[in-house]
Amino acid sequence: MALGHKPIVTKPATEVRLKTMGMGILTYAKRPGRNFLHRLAKIVLFASLSALFSCSLVERRQLDRIKRAGEIRVLTYTSAATYYETPEGPTGFEYDLAKAFADRLGVRLRVIVADQFTDILPRLRNGDADFAAAGIADTEARRSEVRFTPPYHEIRQQVVYRSGTTPPTKIEELTGREIEVPTDSLYAERLQTLQESHPALSWLESRDKTSEDLLQLVWEGLLELTVADSTIIAVNRQYFPELEVAFDLSKQQPLAWAFPLSEDNSVYDVATDFIKEQRQAGVLAQLIDRYYGPAARSNFINLAVYRDRIQNRLPQYQQLMEDAAKKYDIDWRMLAAVAYQESYWDPTQVSPTGVRGLMMLTHDTAEELGIVDLKDPAQSIDGGARYLRQLIDNVPERIPLPDRLWFALAAYNVGPAHLEDARVLTQQQGKDPDKWNDVKERLPLLAEPQWYLKAKYGYCRGDEPVLFVNRVRAYHDILAKIDDEERTKRVTHALHFKAPAI
Repeated sequence: MALGHKPIVTKPATEVRLKTMGMGILTYAKRPGRNFLHRLAKIVLFASLSALFSCSLVERRQLDRIKRAGEIRVLTYTSAATYYETPEGPTGFEYDLAKAFADRLGVRLRVIVADQFTDILPRLRNGDADFAAAGIADTEARRSEVRFTPPYHEIRQQVVYRSGTTPPTKIEELTGREIEVPTDSLYAERLQTLQESHPALSWLESRDKTSEDLLQLVWEGLLELTVADSTIIAVNRQYFPELEVAFDLSKQQPLAWAFPLSEDNSVYDVATDFIKEQRQAGVLAQLIDRYYGPAARSNFINLAVYRDRIQNRLPQYQQLMEDAAKKYDIDWRMLAAVAYQESYWDPTQVSPTGVRGLMMLTHDTAEELGIVDLKDPAQSIDGGARYLRQLIDNVPERIPLPDRLWFALAAYNVGPAHLEDARVLTQQQGKDPDKWNDVKERLPLLAEPQWYLKAKYGYCRGDEPVLFVNRVRAYHDILAKIDDEERTKRVTHALHFKAPAI
């Protein structure tokens, strides 16, 4: 007899009693003959089928509930790297990805915003949302609280300082420096781990400041150092160009969506498949490039000067740009970004090749558009807007935004013919000619003989349109943020001083 187990007791043949677990079904047999065995088999089969059916219902419960309700709830928090509201509506990396997931399910996306990042996982466990999408790092400690999808991006924790101050170059040089990070953050956890081998290391933890708040304090010179994710830093360097990275404080960490721990896998499984599909289709790479690519490649000096010229030069031409943009159905901030990249908003600019004016149109293009005086800001802006509209419309209809716009911008710089050569080369190399991320890798090849000699339209400096698109995107994003903030202030001011009804 095995120790720790009760012996099996066989009841007399005159009375055998069976009870299925949890089913409440009792069956009696006078003797263990054929009838008993037949009835026993039926009970076991019925119980098995019932269990399978019950499990299937459990697994489908959440997905069916979401589809019946017609909405899925996502928990996030407000930041430039996750989710934020603009006058045109919500945006942000996490929002766009979550919205695509909701569209896949055929339901609305309901956004629930946590007051603090540290509230997200507790609220998710409390059932306040179906999943969380907020730049959450997948760590072993957090896996005991929630379950994560496959990662959609990777980040590093980085030490940040202001340009012009003395940067630390290694962990030992953090000792004695003023460092502040959000309370209960991974940055605080990392510093605690480092403190074990560097006992003199110290820092402050703030419960009422986000990473972006602390980055702004560093930029303003009110805080010496902070630690933040590489993605958050990349986005905020557009707005605070003097921010600099001293060194990485951690290895790469995966970011993923978080789901509550549950026996119901229905929505989690669909989300897992969705993330994998988005990665394989290149959609994730496009989204990452859209939000973080131009920011990471922005030039400090250009951005510093740009912010100054937004205040000093742009107001002279803003109304002309808004009027032209409305006329040709273009975002005026995008038109302004193109103009800045072309001329720095200086109507007297002339290139070595004779291209001139605010929008730097060629003589041939100006003639086609009926522009008489390229140095006239009104004519140049209207002509540039009309030309950009034509380029957008000439991109194949099957190519959606934002790639459609990136292709049009590249054509504005290098011409539609060379862009088409790059798309043909992209297809020849087995990549997608309808995706900007793939085409921009081939454009620079058109400056090399082994490639441009085979191209229909020959040689071009293909790195220039790639740089052009990157810079225009960065300029647009900065201007859009400043413009949105100004409009919000105006609305708030108007509501505050609104006269009471009589």
